[in-house]
Amino acid sequence: MAEIEIRPFADGDADDVLSVILPIQREEFGIDITADAQPDLRVIPDFYQSGKGQFWVAVKDGVIVGTVGLKDIGNNQAALRKMFVAAEVRGREYGVAARLLERLFDHARDAGLTDIFLGTTDKFVAAHRFYEKNGFVEVAKGALPRAFPLMAVDSKFYRYKVG
Repeated sequence: MAEIEIRPFADGDADDVLSVILPIQREEFGIDITADAQPDLRVIPDFYQSGKGQFWVAVKDGVIVGTVGLKDIGNNQAALRKMFVAAEVRGREYGVAARLLERLFDHARDAGLTDIFLGTTDKFVAAHRFYEKNGFVEVAKGALPRAFPLMAVDSKFYRYKVG
């Protein structure tokens, strides 16, 4: 089994990150979205790797196969964004999603964050199960902090209490 490395986003990763995320959004889930509609992905260091935020990539055989971002939204709270894992490395065998989330949780504890919020769409049913299994609890849209970066496609929201 090939080793999967989880590391922070680095200069030069931007195109590879898009090549993981866009096909999942567009082809698997039929969401009509472009790279231009996600400007945060062109400025990952400024958008995610500031304050208490960070952005990680999962790498297999030198190729990025997974992503997750943590956006500092102030008040010791953060938003989980852009969690994507390429189809060929999904599931327990590789544990890519679980390892990305574990790294994010470790960082959140070390950074002194108290809550992590996320928004997702109704279509991502497997993702809902994954988040719920990992301690996220569904919350109403009205329970989100004002600083939470709402996405038009999001219709389901979760909160994780960092312990």
